[in-house]
Amino acid sequence: MLSPTPARVLAASMAAVAILGVVAGTVLEGGPPLAQLTFVALGLPLPALGWFVAHRRPDNLYGWLLLAAADCLGLGALGVGLLLSADAGRPMPVLVLAVLLSSLFAPFYGLSWVFIPLFFPDGRLPSRRWRVAAWIAGVAIAAHWLGVLLFPEDVYVISPLGNPLGVTGPGALVVAGLAGLGQLTVFGTALVVLGSLAARTLRASGSERRRLGWMAAGLAVTLGGFLLGTFSIVTESAAIGVLVMPLLGALPAVIGVVVFRHNLLDIRVGVRGSRFFLVFDLRPTVDELLSELAPGLEEAEPCELLGRLAEAVRTGLDVRWAAVTLADGTRVVAGEEEGEPELTVPAGQGHIACGPRDGGLTRDDRRLLRALAVPVGLAIQSAGLAARLVNAQEAERRRIERNIHDGVQQEIVALIAGLELARATGGDAETLALLRDQARQTLDDLRELAAGIHPSVLSQGGLAEALEERCSRLPVPSTVRVDPEPRVRRFPDEVEGALYFTVSEALANTLKHAQASTVDVRLTLSGGRLGVTIADDGEGFDPGTVTRRGLVALADRLAALGGGLDVASAKGEGTTVRAWVPVHD
Repeated sequence: MLSPTPARVLAASMAAVAILGVVAGTVLEGGPPLAQLTFVALGLPLPALGWFVAHRRPDNLYGWLLLAAADCLGLGALGVGLLLSADAGRPMPVLVLAVLLSSLFAPFYGLSWVFIPLFFPDGRLPSRRWRVAAWIAGVAIAAHWLGVLLFPEDVYVISPLGNPLGVTGPGALVVAGLAGLGQLTVFGTALVVLGSLAARTLRASGSERRRLGWMAAGLAVTLGGFLLGTFSIVTESAAIGVLVMPLLGALPAVIGVVVFRHNLLDIRVGVRGSRFFLVFDLRPTVDELLSELAPGLEEAEPCELLGRLAEAVRTGLDVRWAAVTLADGTRVVAGEEEGEPELTVPAGQGHIACGPRDGGLTRDDRRLLRALAVPVGLAIQSAGLAARLVNAQEAERRRIERNIHDGVQQEIVALIAGLELARATGGDAETLALLRDQARQTLDDLRELAAGIHPSVLSQGGLAEALEERCSRLPVPSTVRVDPEPRVRRFPDEVEGALYFTVSEALANTLKHAQASTVDVRLTLSGGRLGVTIADDGEGFDPGTVTRRGLVALADRLAALGGGLDVASAKGEGTTVRAWVPVHD
């Protein structure tokens, strides 16, 4: 596909060729002024519409199809004008050129009868089943054109000098048959297309039904005018009304109505007072969409957030439906989902899918969606992260509740029962000593539980001291290495807490699964990142086959702070966990 500027230059050039051909051919042909003005008036809308569509939507095949038909019309008219004004003294090359140009009326009829209605309105076939019909029509158009080009001189009635390319002898019958069969096949295919348009119109609804209805009516008028003009004995003035007007005017008229009246290309026609105006591209920009969305997204729940994003995409692109999908399969759809997506674009940890749009998605639409995918991707990531953090917090709350219920609570109940028994029996020294030991154990368990929530050494001594204290209680040899600056510097509570619990979870996994003989922990500060590395010499594992649920929750916690987590391991090579969080000087 051409870039916008060369495409628009090409569209303007093709439209100019068609317009100049119609005007010059009409002037050369001569005839009554009314007939000339009528032909010019009916011949200009097609190239004008083709240029307009191709200029506005260079990636839409339909505009180029209209321009191709318009060029066949304009050049064909020029060729007929040259033939009708020919005289015996005209050079043979000019006469041959005139015959070549005038034969282009055959492709014009084929494009107008078959391809312009068939590719309406978005420049694509209605379905893959129409590929065969399109190929048949293409071959038939070529056969019709070749037959017209090689018509025998004695039946080539357009020019008083005959056809210099005409075939004579036995080949003349073959040429005539080729032209007749090609034209008949094209006309039959056009009738099939008309029937398909009628059926699609009945099945459609709303604006799509009106658009298809207009095209069906235009094609019916065109084909009806051809039949009347072919099988009727008409005068010259009657031929203008019966043949020329339907053939040249019907389809451009209905296409113009659909484009300007039914918003085929994001065009609105309006009247304000006595002024007539056109408005293009009423769809909002990415900035406008985000400005409208921002207030509602601040307080939206994750699922509601996805719904609003999907609705914003659907509204912004004017598609029938849009869906926003997370990596875990969560999917929210705006509109009524029907059929396969027209376009799917990655967005962060998910993707955006769009349904069809009347007139098709243009290059500008695709650019808009790809630009919107960046902020939508961040919103999707935030929604997924928020949901996982909420789940992790709920799981942690239940863990603490379970530990209290199954541990400390039972110990306190037992301690109270022992105290009651001691009071009732008078309690000797041995019983009181036992109750004292139970109370100390309960206190130790409470301290351990509190340390699991937020250890006091972390609040008082900082991250380096907390890591050293945590590793000092390990049942395997451990080493803690701390860079000079993080040993004497304090960091925000959420940063120190996230890294401390990451180390704790990694050490717990090492003790449970690794069968390691040594563990090395290092705390570093470099490039604005505070990081920890936990390495062991254990058995290792394949990260792709093991789910590290505790570390996943911590990874979300680190991601919420702008950091990250990485696990590197292999069987027989130990495991290394790296976590980092950005910090400011």
